[in-house]
Amino acid sequence: MKRTGMLLGISIVLALVLLACQSSSPTGSGTSPQMIVYKSPTCGCCTAWGEIMQRSGFRVQMRNVSDLMAIKAKYNVPEGLMACHTAVVDGYVVEGHVPVQDVVRLLRERPNALGIAVPGMPRGAPGMDAPVTDPYTVYLFGEGGQTSIFASYE
Repeated sequence: MKRTGMLLGISIVLALVLLACQSSSPTGSGTSPQMIVYKSPTCGCCTAWGEIMQRSGFRVQMRNVSDLMAIKAKYNVPEGLMACHTAVVDGYVVEGHVPVQDVVRLLRERPNALGIAVPGMPRGAPGMDAPVTDPYTVYLFGEGGQTSIFASYE
């Protein structure tokens, strides 16, 4: 009888630990995705965006680079979608101030695309602290430069 009760208790504890691990991952997979953020050494909004991703459960590694255009070329970011930083996570490119929920959606849905992007630096986007929010769009982009709307914010 004691052994059955102990096994039940251990099973409950293990179930709670597994549940906690899943909820700490932004994708619910139980593991926190590794994200590399390429940015200029002096860009504060890029650092702020990376910190938001980290607080949301991503394992973020910031890499200061002197030639961001080379990084954007390497990952085939279309010219019209470029922003101040480029991140790579689980085989996808995340360009600019993309909201956490859109990165999570990208990783859950796994579309046939290179990545997602918020062009420029819209006020009010994650990492771009501003009292006013500009409307902005998150674009999905593919190999040949084709784009489609992934999400919109007013």
